[in-house]
Amino acid sequence: MRHAIRCLLSLLLLAGAGFSQAVLAAGGSTLKDINYTTLPGGSVQLHLNFTGAVPQPRIFTTDNPARIAIDFANTDTTAQRHTDIGQGATSGVSAVAAGGRTRVIVELMRPASYQSAVEGDSLVLTVANDSAPQAAAAPAPAQRSVTTAAIIDPSKRVPASATGGISVTSIDFRRGANGQGRVLVNFSGPGADAQMRTIGDKVEVSIPNASVPSELAQRLDTLDFATPVQSITTRTSATGGVQMTIATKGVVDTSAWQEGNQYVVEVAAKKGENAVAGGKLALDQHAAYTGTRATFNFQDIPVRSVLQLIADTSKLNIVASDSVTGSITLRLVNVPWDQALDVILRAKGLDKRRDGNVIWVAPQQELAKYEDDLATARMKAEDNAPLITTYIPISYGKATDIAKLLTTGSMQGGGGTSSAGGAGVSRGFLSPRGSVSYDERTNTLLLNDTAEKTEQIRKLVAVLDKPVQQVLIESRVVIATDDFTRELGVKWGANGQRTNPSGQVLQIGGANGSTLGNNGTTTTGTSTTTGATLGGGTGLNVNLPVSNSPASGVLGLAILGKNYALDLELSAAQTEGRGEVISSPRVITANQQEAVIRQGQEIGYVTYQGGIGGTAAPTASVQFKDAVLELKVTPTITADNRVYLAISVKKDSLAKFLTTPNGQVPQINTQSVNTSVLVDNGQTVVLGGIYEINKNNTITKVPGLGDIPGIGFLFRNTYRNNTKAELLIFVTPRILNDSLQ
Repeated sequence: MRHAIRCLLSLLLLAGAGFSQAVLAAGGSTLKDINYTTLPGGSVQLHLNFTGAVPQPRIFTTDNPARIAIDFANTDTTAQRHTDIGQGATSGVSAVAAGGRTRVIVELMRPASYQSAVEGDSLVLTVANDSAPQAAAAPAPAQRSVTTAAIIDPSKRVPASATGGISVTSIDFRRGANGQGRVLVNFSGPGADAQMRTIGDKVEVSIPNASVPSELAQRLDTLDFATPVQSITTRTSATGGVQMTIATKGVVDTSAWQEGNQYVVEVAAKKGENAVAGGKLALDQHAAYTGTRATFNFQDIPVRSVLQLIADTSKLNIVASDSVTGSITLRLVNVPWDQALDVILRAKGLDKRRDGNVIWVAPQQELAKYEDDLATARMKAEDNAPLITTYIPISYGKATDIAKLLTTGSMQGGGGTSSAGGAGVSRGFLSPRGSVSYDERTNTLLLNDTAEKTEQIRKLVAVLDKPVQQVLIESRVVIATDDFTRELGVKWGANGQRTNPSGQVLQIGGANGSTLGNNGTTTTGTSTTTGATLGGGTGLNVNLPVSNSPASGVLGLAILGKNYALDLELSAAQTEGRGEVISSPRVITANQQEAVIRQGQEIGYVTYQGGIGGTAAPTASVQFKDAVLELKVTPTITADNRVYLAISVKKDSLAKFLTTPNGQVPQINTQSVNTSVLVDNGQTVVLGGIYEINKNNTITKVPGLGDIPGIGFLFRNTYRNNTKAELLIFVTPRILNDSLQ
């Protein structure tokens, strides 16, 4: 019965294969063969020869491993499955047909740029021999061209400013189903020569033969899409063409392809193995399985046979240790193969290690012993490795600080070697036998360690020894004052005098010593009578003038009669004053380094000591007190390009001198603020302010008479003073060497 079922399945497979071949023969194309030639400079030119017209290709690249993949839909192949090349950056080329399409994979030794063109019935792919992986570009266009060319010469590319040149029409961003970010660049026509390379956490895309309009040359923020892509910055390159920078987050895999007039860059988060550290998967851990789903329903099947089935499903190589034995009963329906593998390993006390496309399966104890022996051998090799002496010059930091960092507070890495069953103790970044010193005069590290540790420390020093960003802090201290004073006063006096028949003189009004009319004489007809002087007064009944008489306005009135005199004087004074003092200290300092700037004067004064109650003369001494404008600030540049400031601003000035028994000492007006604040780069913030208002109204009057309505002003003096003072402190930090500006 089983034999009959197998025969039936074989017939169905043969019929399906024949049907697919018939479909391809009816409407598809065939890749006949692939040949290559080596060009000067190590470049390799691949010729993909077809039976008819070249199908529309879909090209994408990967960095790890370095590959160029070309898909042809509705295409079969009779070409050799794999061809070794081993020239320049090209390792080999493979062609595989499956599911009605053909994929050609160009295997690279390192990421490299390429060019493509159509020549008759052949697709010509030229892979450059890029010498440095960092400079390797990724995808270039693979367009179906209306003209033929043997090789696309980079020197003959169409410049962006040429008439009819290609231009960017739109830039879009989308989120993929699995959280990957896709940047879609649309062009006005085919032939855009886009090249991609990954540098650190940025993906650089250059399109030298295209232009971008000003409205598209901008920065797009893509944080809200929850993908590894953080932002997209498009600008015109200094050498012509379009330059696009894609900022990423975390460890990512990048790929790119071009279809028609659209260029697509895909950035996906790099997925690690489903196993935790050490290869053990906890029972309560829910791993993200991504394998192809399959169904396993077996009764008492050998474990090695199940591993063979999983190897066929996963297209990976599984190596089982000789100690993997026994049988297992399992029923798994529509589960990922990697999840099925983990379930089987847990059930049988096994574990796995993966290296590329090879999975090693063995008992947990065997794997643990292997790794322990491997670690012991590695430490023994390190203990026996020869020491080399290296000199590392330090450019921006201090060799003393880096030496302390490498040794974690100790200038000696520690001596001794590991025993057979243990490991030597490593202190800091040095090996147990390594040591580091420094030369202050030349600012050089002197390192004596193994070759492996020396290379690690070189990379670490290259990361640490970088120029520190600098910050310009601009501060403004504004002191504004507004003073208003108004005063009203009056002086008047009335004197009356009469002589009765008996010759007695009666006088009223005026102050002591006043005389009639303030001149001491009285004229009656042709005779003159001298009045009696009572005491030399002023002749005033009310004397309440303004105190600031030089700046006052005076209105006077005097009436002089035969027997009386009336003097009246009204005075008024008003003073207005507005002042503004602006101080603008600024200072440049390195990141996390305190800076201090001061400007002002030292006020000297003399004090006396001794000489009181004794015969010796007092001793004079000169002392000084500061009255300065001072700015103290410590900036810290944050990861999101903002500035955290610990700042202290002080503005002192001389108010007046105070007289003391020991001499005169200065009185200082002080305005200061001490705070910490987080500020955006280039943003101005008000650190603090003091607003002070002082109002003073004073009335001096004759009791009772000064309160009489209407005429009460003749018996009082009114003084009013309003003072306003305001202090504001502004701060603006600017990052000077910010590469993003």
